[in-house]
Amino acid sequence: MSLDSKNPETIVLHAGHRADPTTGAVAVPIYQTTSYQFQHTEHAANLFALKELGNIYSRIMNPTCDALEQRVAALEGGAAALALASGQAASAFAVQNLARAGDNIVSSTDLYGGTWNLFANTLKDQGIEVRFVDPEDPQAFANATDDRTRAYYAETLPNPKLKVFPIAEVAEIGRGFGIPLIMDNTAAPIICKPFEHGAAVIVYSATKYIGGHGTSIGGLLVDGGNFDWEAHKERQPALNTPDPSYHGAVWAEAVKPLGPIAYILKARVTLLRDLGAAMSPFNAFQFLQGLETLPLRMRAHSENAAKVADYLKGHDKVDKVIFPGLQDGEARRRADAHLKGGYSGLLGFEIKGDKDAGAKFINALELFYHVANIGDARSLAIHPATTTHSQLTPEEQTASGVSDSYVRLSIGIEHIDDILADLEQALAKA
Repeated sequence: MSLDSKNPETIVLHAGHRADPTTGAVAVPIYQTTSYQFQHTEHAANLFALKELGNIYSRIMNPTCDALEQRVAALEGGAAALALASGQAASAFAVQNLARAGDNIVSSTDLYGGTWNLFANTLKDQGIEVRFVDPEDPQAFANATDDRTRAYYAETLPNPKLKVFPIAEVAEIGRGFGIPLIMDNTAAPIICKPFEHGAAVIVYSATKYIGGHGTSIGGLLVDGGNFDWEAHKERQPALNTPDPSYHGAVWAEAVKPLGPIAYILKARVTLLRDLGAAMSPFNAFQFLQGLETLPLRMRAHSENAAKVADYLKGHDKVDKVIFPGLQDGEARRRADAHLKGGYSGLLGFEIKGDKDAGAKFINALELFYHVANIGDARSLAIHPATTTHSQLTPEEQTASGVSDSYVRLSIGIEHIDDILADLEQALAKA
């Protein structure tokens, strides 16, 4: 079936799969298998030589995962996608696919705590330097760039600051150097389309809004197919020099018959093959179910979050509300330029008092769950300074926007009256 629709509500239901060719099943089957029968020796040889794409072994490719990958790529307007075992794996692969020991990337300071640790410590141990810059000034990315810079990295809607990243400005700076912008769009699926603003690669923790029900861990990489890797041979050696791990393939050249998928194919047949962070077919099936209602849920998340923000900004126990819809100046301009149809379901607030006040509030919640997650259909709350960002130094916490009194909320799709009632009774006890 040819799907010409560009409407997300249609894409999430129909792209990448119409019916199982053997059984006629409408839902994507869970292909719980390790291996695949080759048609003949030439077919097997062609698959291993990348003369054609197909299934060899489920660590590298699986039909259930493939349907998810096709659907997400279509949703984002990209060329291809890769399903991975977690969002952390996606963040790591996104960088490792381009940067080698001795190379560096430039990253926004406004990151999820786990990504910060990955960049500041684990990648450093692997010989990849991450240079952190304040995204308030896009030119900071250019200032931190040198001859060994391979990528720029940022989050569309980073928490806790919730200030939308200047995607178009930094993407343009990067393309002038031959450097792709990698955007983690986990907090803003549907409402932000990074490729439309010049990003080259999108990262997702599918665990969050895409899954939407708190049942499965997974990640995704999406290749925009919009970056000319071959035009930047010196800047991007990982895709333009012979790869000894794959018969000396030069990826920017080798994949031309298959389309503009050099970046994602290299990630699949080298990193995924060697490091093995494969998404299970069952989790891919779970994410396909979540994806089908994603446009509806993002609308409900955003509407509820806007009402919660309005409620909290007038509360006498709240010092400050952090929410894109309440920002002004350049932050609001960026939010309105990038977010369409809502401001997502995340918000934060500074509760009057100290850590004790935040703890009392969290412990008094009845409807909200106290969990380390976002993007669930249920409403969630957490105190980042003592949980998600606790491994950061005080200085790093401040740089990322975390304070002792900051509480993060992920607003669910329950009835707004019930959400507000729970916040009211918890604040009364703080």
